[in-house]
Amino acid sequence: MFTRLSGNLLRLSCCISFKTSKFLCSPQLSASQFCSFHFSSSHSFFTSLLVPHLSFQHPLPSRSCFPVLGSDRDNHYLSGFTHPVGHMDLHKVLKVLEQLAPLSLAESWDNVGLLVEPTNPRPIKTILLTNDLTAAVMDEAVAMNCDLIVSYHPPLFRPFKRLLQKDWKQRLAVRAIEGGIAIFSPHTSWDSVEGGVNDWLVGGMGSGQVSVLSQAHSCGPQKHRLEFSSMNEEELNSLLEQLRHIEGSETFQCSTVRNESGGQQVNLTCNSSALTAAVQILLSNPHASKSLNITQVQQPPLLGCGQGRLSVLDEPVSVSTAVQKMKTHLGLPHLRLALGDQQTLDSMVKTVAVCAGSGASVIQGVKADLYITGEMSHHEVLDAVSNGTSVILSDHSNSERGFLTVFRDRLAAQLGDTVNIVISQRDRDPLQVI
Repeated sequence: MFTRLSGNLLRLSCCISFKTSKFLCSPQLSASQFCSFHFSSSHSFFTSLLVPHLSFQHPLPSRSCFPVLGSDRDNHYLSGFTHPVGHMDLHKVLKVLEQLAPLSLAESWDNVGLLVEPTNPRPIKTILLTNDLTAAVMDEAVAMNCDLIVSYHPPLFRPFKRLLQKDWKQRLAVRAIEGGIAIFSPHTSWDSVEGGVNDWLVGGMGSGQVSVLSQAHSCGPQKHRLEFSSMNEEELNSLLEQLRHIEGSETFQCSTVRNESGGQQVNLTCNSSALTAAVQILLSNPHASKSLNITQVQQPPLLGCGQGRLSVLDEPVSVSTAVQKMKTHLGLPHLRLALGDQQTLDSMVKTVAVCAGSGASVIQGVKADLYITGEMSHHEVLDAVSNGTSVILSDHSNSERGFLTVFRDRLAAQLGDTVNIVISQRDRDPLQVI
């Protein structure tokens, strides 16, 4: 049977924790979407895959992420022990982690989620947050009897064919397995999510109108839109009756409009799994086959989510002030600066493009007064400078690590006092200015 479409129903649940006169809110988007249609009128409908040339309307999903916190951000890497009164099951903790930053937001090339799962997972009493999982951080985890390591960068990225002691990442995997320590990595899902790493990074420049540079889209089954016409209502009903017998037809979305000749113009949306069967039915009808047009349907964007950010500052600042702001925000004594062509330290900055980590692929070519990222190649910096854009580089992980403090507070608000959440004291960028 067909499903009638009336819009996108969302279920919103909030967990509120009062900390230092601020609250943290974590809305959750229900996995189900309810739809309706009317055969007598045209209707816009939901989408599935990216087709830039397709024009249509759809109800946008509401923001499913957390708000950016206030400007009084803290970059002190405190241990934050809370003396837990209990513990949590590993998979319950993982569910919370994925609610705060859905793994579906990660880039397709990334390796995110649970990377190491012990045979007999221990109850989670202590979670260690780190930007990079190194041998020093693993020593720290073992010493504190850690049960779960949340490493922003995935320590396991490329496939292994063997686990040997001669490779440092393989040694880490073996130590985690032997110690019964689970490892989870969020990486680019933290970058993409609203209120995540990139929103935190651009927030160091102060308030502004922030937009996403590379938009994230809803995930779901690939869908196609079939447009065809029927000579009259009787022929249409016959076609629809045949379509109802297709497996998965309960997910079809359909609308009709009566044309000037008295026939019916039909828009039918179906999953890819049902596409072949639906097309075969329509091709068997002479009138429908002549008018049949098939297009992939684009997924709706997830507002506020995606890679990179562009901020139009409410109060423009000089390049010199921008450098000082970012030093304070990142907790660093030094930053690298490349002045744009014809720019000076006194030149004003109104627009800022940021991408945490190695962000050139996201921000390159964006029109902005200033780029902020962890690292760019020599020639990428030259390209930006020649276009009059100044560049601030902090080194890769220094553009990300400060977010751990923000995330610790959010995770603590969800888990309560049942789990210790600790920020690594041994985690640091491998490059230092001496």
